[in-house]
Amino acid sequence: MEESVKILLPESELPTHWYNLNADLGALGVELPPVLHPGTKQPVGPADLAPLFPEALIAQEVSTERYIEIPEPVRDVYRLWRPTPLFRARRWEKALDTPARIYYKYEGVSPTGSHKPNTAVPQAYYNAQEGVRRITTETGAGQWGSALSFACQVFGLECKVYMVRVSYEQKPYRRVLMQAWGATVVPSPSAETEAGRRVLAEDPDSTGSLGIAISEAVEEAATRADTKYALGSVLNHVLLHQTVIGQEVIRQLELAGADWPDVIVGCVGGGSNFAGFAFPFLAERVRSGRTTRIVAVEPTAAPSLTRGVYAYDFGDTARLTPLVKMYTLGHDFIPAPIHAGGLRYHGMSPQVSALYAAGLIEARSVPQNPMFAAALSFARSEGIVPAPEAGHAVWGAMQEALAAREAGEARTIVFNLCGHGHFDLSAYEAYLAGKLEDYEYPEEAVRKSLEALPQID
Repeated sequence: MEESVKILLPESELPTHWYNLNADLGALGVELPPVLHPGTKQPVGPADLAPLFPEALIAQEVSTERYIEIPEPVRDVYRLWRPTPLFRARRWEKALDTPARIYYKYEGVSPTGSHKPNTAVPQAYYNAQEGVRRITTETGAGQWGSALSFACQVFGLECKVYMVRVSYEQKPYRRVLMQAWGATVVPSPSAETEAGRRVLAEDPDSTGSLGIAISEAVEEAATRADTKYALGSVLNHVLLHQTVIGQEVIRQLELAGADWPDVIVGCVGGGSNFAGFAFPFLAERVRSGRTTRIVAVEPTAAPSLTRGVYAYDFGDTARLTPLVKMYTLGHDFIPAPIHAGGLRYHGMSPQVSALYAAGLIEARSVPQNPMFAAALSFARSEGIVPAPEAGHAVWGAMQEALAAREAGEARTIVFNLCGHGHFDLSAYEAYLAGKLEDYEYPEEAVRKSLEALPQID
């Protein structure tokens, strides 16, 4: 199998369970601080989350069971694209003149073109099982909104998506994709919610943010009895659902006869694709003692890990969500309009944040011009045009490959290519025309945003 370009698993090897990192946090020497109620500042209970999520997802959010069974109806939908292929990037290795062996897991083969359906499908399933009729959500680049629209169509639910306005305008075909699956799509901030109207009153030309869009979706779900809310990243149960990725990768590397990875790389915004890829490797650390460097790559325009602080903060701009301890740039953060819309979030998953605070993962940031240069280097060798979000992982893997060349070492590098860029070609057009601007999040803006962090004893 070592000579194969792609390593495939049969449907019979589709994972039957999700891996729950919470079960192994103690063994990893990591503490996960409790989620707090936004009003009382006390730890939340299931009743506090019930207006937003079905009981099954609340149970998964707090579970410490190591493996949680994937329901058969969910696995049946997964079979439309899972298991996804693992590729050996031989042509890219040659182009980079590196002795490194580079592998990439390709999640772009899903119906919506990214990893997001891995959690959208179970979230829609559990809502339908509880008798929910409607789901609201937010989306940045449109990957998550597309995935939830597809999943809601599968299980007969209505879907309403608040799409960050700059992405709504930059990526019209993502909006059309959502509408093709029956969703209603609204640019955020909008006049449809109190949260949106407040933002527009202060800035009628606001480009929006994921924090604002979350506020709008949460507000609607909390005020309608027939509606629940779904989140595409950050929360424990979302990251849990993504662990099918890493489980498949480990099995595929075994089939390929590959060495255990020296380093694995993923892009990171809220943390879902990164966690789904990396967490099963941390399970191996606990189970067998095998270790690997784990590198998260984020944009310099939204650098929550590399420039944020580890503190309690709201997950949204209007301060409607519970407080979680995470690396954050402040819930008032309004990101620059970079094309990696899925990474334009002010905070980071509590689980990923706790791992970073404990020194178990590394983080790097990159501006969008060098990221696009790396993505095109990959595309011209491997043929796949990465989504701008996934391009950050490509850039990270490229840095590791060049470092291996410099050291003259045949290291094994594995990265997660979490989605294709077929609906992001306007971003590539701007890059090729030399019209993209690199954004560094200003220090003064960081300081000002962090001043609004809630005070927790």
